[in-house]
Amino acid sequence: MSEVFHSFGKMLYGGDYNPEQWLDHPEILEQDIALMKEAHINVVSLGIFSWSALEPEEGRYDFSWMEERINTLYENGISVFLATPSGSRPRWMAEKYPEVLRVDARGQRARYGERHNHCYTSPVYRQKVRQMNMELAKRFGSHPGVIAWHISNEYGGECHCPLCQAEFRSWLKKKYGTIENLNRSWYTAFWGHAYQDFDQVEGPSPLGDSSVHALNLDWKRFVTDRTVDFMKHEIQALRDAGSDKPATTNMMYYYDGLNYHKFADAVDFVSWDNYPVWHKGPETETAMDTGMYHDIMRSIQKKPFYLMESCPAATNWQSVSKVKRPGLLEAASLQAVAHGSDSVQYFQIRQSRGSSEKFHGAVIDHYGGNDTRVFGEVRQTGADLEKLRDLAGSSVRAQAALIYDWENRWAMEDAAGPRNQNLFYKETVEKSYYAFRKAGLNVDVIDMEQSLEDYQVLAVPMVYMFRVGFEEKLRSFVERGGTLFMTYWSGIVDDTDLCFLGGSPHGLMDVLGLRHEELDALYDGETNRAVPVADNPLGLTRSYSCEHFCDLVKVTDAKPLFVYGDDFYAGQPALTCHSWGRGQAYYICADMEQSFYDDVYGKVLEQQKIRPILPGVKLPEGVEVTSRESDTTVYIFLQNFGREEVQLELPEELEPVLGGDKKRLPSFGTLVLERKVK
Repeated sequence: MSEVFHSFGKMLYGGDYNPEQWLDHPEILEQDIALMKEAHINVVSLGIFSWSALEPEEGRYDFSWMEERINTLYENGISVFLATPSGSRPRWMAEKYPEVLRVDARGQRARYGERHNHCYTSPVYRQKVRQMNMELAKRFGSHPGVIAWHISNEYGGECHCPLCQAEFRSWLKKKYGTIENLNRSWYTAFWGHAYQDFDQVEGPSPLGDSSVHALNLDWKRFVTDRTVDFMKHEIQALRDAGSDKPATTNMMYYYDGLNYHKFADAVDFVSWDNYPVWHKGPETETAMDTGMYHDIMRSIQKKPFYLMESCPAATNWQSVSKVKRPGLLEAASLQAVAHGSDSVQYFQIRQSRGSSEKFHGAVIDHYGGNDTRVFGEVRQTGADLEKLRDLAGSSVRAQAALIYDWENRWAMEDAAGPRNQNLFYKETVEKSYYAFRKAGLNVDVIDMEQSLEDYQVLAVPMVYMFRVGFEEKLRSFVERGGTLFMTYWSGIVDDTDLCFLGGSPHGLMDVLGLRHEELDALYDGETNRAVPVADNPLGLTRSYSCEHFCDLVKVTDAKPLFVYGDDFYAGQPALTCHSWGRGQAYYICADMEQSFYDDVYGKVLEQQKIRPILPGVKLPEGVEVTSRESDTTVYIFLQNFGREEVQLELPEELEPVLGGDKKRLPSFGTLVLERKVK
């Protein structure tokens, strides 16, 4: 991966385009160009599932249709993200080389069909992918219309075939060195499951071992590493064929099968596919949830990312595929830009006539005209993105961060206690995120391996597993003056899911001034209360409800700010604070309601003088504020995800770039302001 961010000098706007579905309709292909230009589209992703059209028989390539399309698009000012088609191999390959098909955890090999059921280890598949990618790179790698490589599509899944099992054993041998180290780390003495040799190890299976937690955890790590290795293999083929254009792969919303942070050094820029379930609940909540995932994607490299897919209308695969209300398409698109995206792209440009996504929303629907509501909103969004051209390459600078760690989630959800259903990990992370956002801060969402140097305040929710010396990072963060918020069920196990001895949170009991003793898991519907201590330094006077978890702690030096109101532990600490070094460490003992986080974080941020994006401005409920910065300009986005118009009072010196009216913000409206850097 290049250390330099690949800015394309403008906001990219477009989506997935599948002209191979329309080769027998040249008039439609001609119409597509006209409609894309009218909609201000300047980029398309091409060739994602095109292998059978590019190589209809083994060794017989047909790139003529793709060359004609790339040339025509380029002549009309539309660039291409050219995909490698490994996500859907042709039927002839599966029939001739069945080893390319995956084997599931029960040992059953898949038949040909669907997508992404290929083995990442298969030498045959790797060879065929390399050949295809090199042919693509030789023909199009220097084409001026091709600006980047789109590697495969939404990598996911795993294979348990003999080839992958052998690779897993090699991976373990490299990691642990000796079988004794593996047995010790995996705690195989429990149930007498000790291995005598690496050759005995198999991946987790419902027909074999599935309760050795470290085995499950290492298997997930291996699957990530195998996927990244396969992606690197794909990229290397392009490089070996002479193409040095940047490469990305499209990631997915909260996909728990892969640790996306491990892709950071393998791609030149991060991209992802965004499909929120709009209108099922309040749009403000959906927007906040989506904003957090935009921030996760941006934080992987701490550079601008690219929104590779979104839906301009209704999807067809959600349980209820709801139509977007007027204005939401643009609001959702510009939210990605606000959080650091340099593109807005849709699936799909033209709606397919048949098969599984024939009713998935598109820029151009089956009617094919330019007078639909959706096309009009796509056109307007494209026009507005052209006004935001100067934002391309600008960054989001965050004072606050919180930890969302894939490996921690894997371990916690497999822990067999204290709740075996509904740990509410993501929801707990979101509560801190929402509180920071409501306080008007930009937020980075990082994992345990990333630096904490740039932040003033850090939230560490439910970090059950401490790995990569994370406790030492937290000690240094607080010691040098940082403000830390940690919650219950943190610092319990090491990186192989072995419980720490001597007390928890491991390595931080002196920093927090307390020790965890018991965690009470509450039944669904059961609640407790957090009652403020009289004259607490935050000046908070109301009580808050809590559910799901109540941590019982033994305080040493920490000061209780809230105590439990009910049950046998009434009067015991529910929120504590401890000054350590030059910083402060707060410990949230229970799964508190959102307003607790809003109020506590708001008071602490105010006392610590951590400045929001718009100091002194009180924004209406449901309005999100985010900012991006270049060397010369700060761009401030205000977005109203509520269903009612709101009134604004903003500083006079802020000049509108988009939206115009600084006094009012309509439902699903966006206002972009700029302030020059002095």
